[in-house]
Amino acid sequence: MLSGLALASAAGLNAYVPVLVLGLFVRYTSVVEVPGQWTWLGNGWFLLALLALLVLELITDKIPALDHLNDLVQTLVRPVAGGVVFAGAVQGAEGPPGAALTVVAFIAGLVIALVVHIVKAAGRAVVNRSAPGVGAPLLSGAEDCCAVVLTLVALLLPGLVVLFVAAAAAALAWVVRERRRGLLTTGDS
Repeated sequence: MLSGLALASAAGLNAYVPVLVLGLFVRYTSVVEVPGQWTWLGNGWFLLALLALLVLELITDKIPALDHLNDLVQTLVRPVAGGVVFAGAVQGAEGPPGAALTVVAFIAGLVIALVVHIVKAAGRAVVNRSAPGVGAPLLSGAEDCCAVVLTLVALLLPGLVVLFVAAAAAALAWVVRERRRGLLTTGDS
């Protein structure tokens, strides 16, 4: 369950990183075991397509004018990716797959990824306003690194996910505080 939580959270930051890394683990290692209907995650063509989408996302997310458009598109993609990786992780850990468990896990992953994405997008707006031209690439790079680390932790050391949940809560508190500060400042002008 912790692996699914972390993978879905990583998908909220970057949809393609956790799906690609999970697929690579499925294809090339025995670290991750998934039921038969999830083996498509390790398909070579699927992994190549994910890699191409990841490169495109890495580029567009670093350009201040395009990062908002990318976030808009990713509002649909990231939750779906979160649902897929959460369901895949839960199905692999829980043994024989069940339709009800798959649906519940997919919905949980979808919601987690969507919440992380919304917080990320709101934080990006704050950073873009306070550091125009410089903030987007730096923050995007940090988000990508965090998505990679969170994905690897989810797959290799799921117990450490609790620390990432605490960091996410702190990030959420910061975003809320900064948004309120911005709204209060705007209202006073």
